[in-house]
Amino acid sequence: MLNEALWIVMMLASFSMILLAYVLFGKAGIYAWTAIAMILANIQVMRTVQLFGMVTAMGNIIYGTTFLATDILSENYGKKEAKKAVWIGFFTLIATTIVMQLSLLFVPDASDFSNDAMHAIFGFLPRIAIASITAYLISQTHDIITFTLLKERTKGKHLWLRNNLSTIISQLIDNIVFTWIAFVGLFGLFGWKQLFPWEVIIEIFVISYILKVVVALCDTPIVYLARMMKKKGMVTEV
Repeated sequence: MLNEALWIVMMLASFSMILLAYVLFGKAGIYAWTAIAMILANIQVMRTVQLFGMVTAMGNIIYGTTFLATDILSENYGKKEAKKAVWIGFFTLIATTIVMQLSLLFVPDASDFSNDAMHAIFGFLPRIAIASITAYLISQTHDIITFTLLKERTKGKHLWLRNNLSTIISQLIDNIVFTWIAFVGLFGLFGWKQLFPWEVIIEIFVISYILKVVVALCDTPIVYLARMMKKKGMVTEV
């Protein structure tokens, strides 16, 4: 049960850090967290682990907090600021991919000991980045639109409903798009072949979506707490 315990600890740590970033730096802290989460999630997703008896890719928690970030921004600042976070995440991943691909082109010195590890981690990044960017833009756009629409329809009430409903549906969209591009491939386009047997892909898809839903449900108190902090003037805007 070590992995399961660590998964819970990582979720609590991620929630704590996004709240701390918000308290210390306001919406700028949320923007910074979005950039951090996009980089870390796309590195973590290359690692598969067993959780609750099933195989899944890592990165579910940290990526799930990007939806928490846009929900906090949508609730406290409006749709425009939430969209800004999405584009910051987009730029961050593009910049990381370009810089790291250029870094891999350098000829390592004989004293270098990290070259193989760097290639193993970042050599696969372009495919992951394309999968992530495509899924990210589609799902986050859906999340912001749905959240805003539900807020208007409920006249600002039932925060738990718009937070969970918008995120759970958006995460499903994200999971479908990302899994298809990252693990199934694009019918041989760019030489991208299917990485795992179908049974493994389905298992990764199902368990990762379940975990993302759990994260979405668990982050609801964080959205309420962020709103309360904003109203009580506990947030430092920089």
